[in-house]
Amino acid sequence: MSEDRSSNGQRTWLERITQAFAHEPKSREQLLELLREAHDNKLLDNEALAIIEGAIQVADLQVRDIMVPRSQVISIRANLTPREFLPAIIDAAHSRYPVVGESLDDVIGVLLAKDLLPLALKENHDGFNIRDLLRPATFVPESKRLNVLLREFRANHNHMAVVIDEYGGVAGLVTIEDVLEQIVGDIEDEHDVEEDSYIRPLPSGDFLIKALTPIEYFNDHFEAEFSDDEYDTVAGLVMSRFGHLPKRNEITEIDGYRFRVLSADSRRLHLLRMTRLERRHQED
Repeated sequence: MSEDRSSNGQRTWLERITQAFAHEPKSREQLLELLREAHDNKLLDNEALAIIEGAIQVADLQVRDIMVPRSQVISIRANLTPREFLPAIIDAAHSRYPVVGESLDDVIGVLLAKDLLPLALKENHDGFNIRDLLRPATFVPESKRLNVLLREFRANHNHMAVVIDEYGGVAGLVTIEDVLEQIVGDIEDEHDVEEDSYIRPLPSGDFLIKALTPIEYFNDHFEAEFSDDEYDTVAGLVMSRFGHLPKRNEITEIDGYRFRVLSADSRRLHLLRMTRLERRHQED
């Protein structure tokens, strides 16, 4: 048996992908096309394709594309007592919180929820000063590229950064988990799509689609012609094509549109990433 074979006599998927790249791609789109062809030929499974696509496309995104906006930031006032701020921490169940002075624009540090555990052993909190527990806050501009931010997070061992707008005010928050979710698709919430909208474009040309987007709205937005006789929402349309409730990173194509599941639970879909395929098919 040759050395480039796996134990079962088959080439690994990496070796197959390398062979597929014999004709070197000249652009990122050609590279993605080769990867998708490899997926169609069973060289890559759904999860591997989604992760590779996410890793390639993350450079197209900026912090503003994924940050938790200012209106949804949960902060703690430095002058509050534990009795006053602990209910908010328990309710939100986050691991990190910005601590502010007079306003959200006055961030003085970051509080880790785990640093509050010693309070549980104290009968009273006399003499408590939250400033004694604070970690330094990291600030980044809205325009910073996600691949650069991820590199800085890893180098500085930070997990959260305060996002600053062009005027120096706080625009939102971003965490290392937010960046990694763009690669692995493990999105836990819908912060990436504003509450009052169903569809949000991404710099790569893809779109974030709320699963509960009405089919009529989707048709109007993309000049599509999906029937809403049987299903009212994009979730119903996508699940009908799968034939089951799909999990994260599962992919299906429907009439020139590719849908990848970004967020789902055991009962319903939450968020999808959509790619229009008409142009690519026409070029073929």
